[in-house]
Amino acid sequence: MSHGKGIVYLVGAGPGDIGLLTVKGLKCLQKAEVVIYDFHLNAQILNYISRDAEFIYAGKRGGHHTMTQDEINAEIVAKAKKGKTVCRLKGGDPFVFGRGGEEAQVLAKEGIRFEVVPGVSSSVAAPAYAGIPLTHRLYSSSFAVIPGYEDTTKEESAIDWSKLATGVGTLVFLMAVKNISVLTQKLIENGRDPDTPVAVIRWGTRPDQRTLQGSLKDIADLVREKDIRPPAVMVVGDVVNLRQELKWYELKPMFGHRILVTREHMEGFGELEELGAELVLFSTVEIVPPVSWDELDSCIEKIGSYEWVIFTSANGVKYFFSRLFEKGIDIRELKGIRICAIGTKTAARIRKFGLKVDLIPEEFRAEGLIEAFTKESRRQQAEGRSRESAKNIPPSASNLEPRTSNRLDGVRFLLPRAEVAREIFPEKVRELGGVIDVPVTYRAVKPEYHGKRLRRFLKEGRVTIATFTSAATFNNFREIMGEDADELLGKVAIAVIGPVTAKAVEKAGLKVEIMPALATVEAMAEEIKKWAGRNASN
Repeated sequence: MSHGKGIVYLVGAGPGDIGLLTVKGLKCLQKAEVVIYDFHLNAQILNYISRDAEFIYAGKRGGHHTMTQDEINAEIVAKAKKGKTVCRLKGGDPFVFGRGGEEAQVLAKEGIRFEVVPGVSSSVAAPAYAGIPLTHRLYSSSFAVIPGYEDTTKEESAIDWSKLATGVGTLVFLMAVKNISVLTQKLIENGRDPDTPVAVIRWGTRPDQRTLQGSLKDIADLVREKDIRPPAVMVVGDVVNLRQELKWYELKPMFGHRILVTREHMEGFGELEELGAELVLFSTVEIVPPVSWDELDSCIEKIGSYEWVIFTSANGVKYFFSRLFEKGIDIRELKGIRICAIGTKTAARIRKFGLKVDLIPEEFRAEGLIEAFTKESRRQQAEGRSRESAKNIPPSASNLEPRTSNRLDGVRFLLPRAEVAREIFPEKVRELGGVIDVPVTYRAVKPEYHGKRLRRFLKEGRVTIATFTSAATFNNFREIMGEDADELLGKVAIAVIGPVTAKAVEKAGLKVEIMPALATVEAMAEEIKKWAGRNASN
């Protein structure tokens, strides 16, 4: 008998590369109300889970358990009996040395509905990312996966070494580093050729991936010599020799790079991931509606009075139109109003509403905007005089003397923007005779983060590039990380967008390594590629 509507999904998170999470696994995560997760999985997967979900860390790192298995079982059962949708998220595959079978038995005994969502096991993925096929028509037609952590002090082993050593073509040992000397000795003692090729792959499918090759007789010494530590997979068999011909992951241009993204999403950085980098999303800004809509509502009510609406970001577009439609305003009310977009991404978001973008300034700074608008104003005046002349209409009083070339007299602008924004452009517009309203349309706030795992990554040198798209993303990052933030950032290359962000970084005594001429994420990504190419041999 099942308990209410509660259901448990036993989901395999895969070996590390976030791209190896299955589509079904992702769907289960997105609808989960409770997520119980282990240490050995890519923490970026947690970004796909609803913020309203309850997160429970089960631990299990290097023998140190935050929760015992019995406690984990009890927690899963308790949440499911409350009618919750529970996701038990485990690294690799839940039914391959993941104790998923034991958890499923408990659920079955309790009459709780459950589903198993297989994951890509590191036993298959780590060798594949190292260029080692587990089977090959010419070398091996079978493989076995064995736990490498079996207690070597036990008198009777659960493994029949005499059959395993010579009866299977390829052997894959999970978590093998700690007992590697005993494992290799057992294989040799039971008839495996000491010269059999062996590979040990640490952090398979991640930027930290490191592959060590040797033979059964010397791999244990090599592991100690090169200080290879868990987590690692050991592959034994002739297929290991194919690595020299088939390795591919380490050859990617951005292999080895872990890039910190501090904006709200990873849009624009995708190509770097394709080139082998791992993206770590640690948003230091969260975009939310304004405390009050009064300012924007007042401007929307007189929308027809503006000559220009200026959107400086996709967020401005999103929140402006959301509020416009919420108030029941027809988009046709914007007829005749000219639209300016800062950046191609902002323009693309506007076009989704079927609107034409009249101006995309070449320069995104206040000075460039002013020049673009005064130039546009002059062009409009010239067109007006030309039309009057063509119709033999006497020049109007306003056109008897052309408007001063750098003036914006009487031009009305609407600039829906963030709560905290620079005043240079609005002040300049007013100086030149223009009228501008700047209603708060959205806010960028600092999310609540502890950043424990990221801090560890930075300390261990496992982040190579940190990106900041605004001064707010940088300043918030420093606040979240605390007093050692500058020291942590001193170990990475800092990439920024715009001189204002660069100034904030330099004010903290840090150096900006990468800054594109064009203030877009795409341009930043391009500069990161170039920087990585220049530093590839360093």
